[in-house]
Amino acid sequence: MTREALTDLNVHTLIGHTDSRGTAWHYRAELQGEQSNHYPAAIPVGDVAHRLFDWEAQSRPLAVERPADLMTMTHLDADGQPVQWVTVDGRQAIVRSDRTDGHVMGIFTDAYEPHPYRTWLLDTVANLLDDDLSISSAGLLRDGAIAWVEVSVPESITTPEGVTFRPNLLATTTFDGSLATTYKRTVTDVVCDNTRAAALAEDSPTFRVKHSRNSALKLADARDALAIIHDTADVFAADVARLCATAVSNATFSTFLDQWIPRADLKGQPLKGRALTLAEKTRSELAYLWTSDSRVAPWSGTAHGVIQAVNTHGHHYRSVRGTTRTERNMLRTVTGDFDTVDHAAYATLTRVLAAA
Repeated sequence: MTREALTDLNVHTLIGHTDSRGTAWHYRAELQGEQSNHYPAAIPVGDVAHRLFDWEAQSRPLAVERPADLMTMTHLDADGQPVQWVTVDGRQAIVRSDRTDGHVMGIFTDAYEPHPYRTWLLDTVANLLDDDLSISSAGLLRDGAIAWVEVSVPESITTPEGVTFRPNLLATTTFDGSLATTYKRTVTDVVCDNTRAAALAEDSPTFRVKHSRNSALKLADARDALAIIHDTADVFAADVARLCATAVSNATFSTFLDQWIPRADLKGQPLKGRALTLAEKTRSELAYLWTSDSRVAPWSGTAHGVIQAVNTHGHHYRSVRGTTRTERNMLRTVTGDFDTVDHAAYATLTRVLAAA
């Protein structure tokens, strides 16, 4: 990992409640600057505003180079030929107000409506807070094109099965077109800091608002759609109880691996070469998690252990290219990729258990 990546994580993310939850793995005191990005308790709303969201997303006209003559040219191209900039009708570029280098976060039609971070994330989240909730993390990804604010309860919850977790409300939006403004319920497994959806048997409650003209957020609708955070704790605790009560033998786990990470392709032909090597490596890692890793092994022999193994593998084992693991994991959380994997793993395990 490069120093630049670590610097970005230490400057453009804010981590709260470190007195009870500890520091993030990327914490480096020497990269913090004048003020640490780690907070012993809740992150103040004002700090998120001035440390992360102290700039605006601005719409700028989009232009392209076209051939020109000496009378109409605006500049010379790379080959020394006269060209001119011509505005493209119906298109706009979204840029940061604090950048002078022309950095473009996204290109859209004129129908696209930016959702300012301070309004759609911070102000909205502040209106949803009550005495039992606080900002636990916030950050920027992809040079400001993606942002999130996470709200959670100060103290973690432990179920009778020994699973310690923290229910959250994740608010996120983008200026690169990768995601609508989204408010969703999530759960952080404190043992390994993995994020999961509540209720594997159904979609995690999510409230989305498209980046279109006349778009608006009604807080009452958001509250009703999400049932906010406290209900999430009950839902996830019930999930854990149900999964821990579902027995999964080592033989059944082996059958699950055969279906989750098969050694054959879709046509039934045995894998060869790099594909087989990768499959065997993944199977070996999942087997180790199932039997020996402290983040999973306490629930080995149950369905919860299977889901925990798959989720932990996705967060901490899968190869990362072109980004940092933390950024990759956060992107997969805000886009719902982890939810999709967890639901798919649960569906696969359900089929295996039904056939046993």
